[in-house]
Amino acid sequence: MNKPLIAISSTLAWLLAAFFLFGAYGNTFLSEENAAAYAAWGYPDWFHYITAILELAAAILLIRAATRPYGAGLGALVMAAAVLTTLVNADYGHAVAPSVVLAVSLLVLSLSLTVRRRAA
Repeated sequence: MNKPLIAISSTLAWLLAAFFLFGAYGNTFLSEENAAAYAAWGYPDWFHYITAILELAAAILLIRAATRPYGAGLGALVMAAAVLTTLVNADYGHAVAPSVVLAVSLLVLSLSLTVRRRAA
């Protein structure tokens, strides 16, 4: 088994899990600025809780190697929705961070599937 590949995959997954954990916290206890952004994008007042739940689930799934591909996939879906939301609403300043996290999520998904395949 390729130990450097496992180490890179695990490190990125844990960093991504931390990001989603902080994101879940931030979406649970929404700032006025973020609440205004959700409203401007046309989402209902409660929608940030859905985002928080999905981010928390992604974070939890990313921690264990066995569930990591599911966490990375879920995280990628959440970030793809965030990127799409910002681009559709021409809010390009808010599109950069979710685009980067989307790319990292897809990288972790790819690496975790590669590690899984090589272990089988």
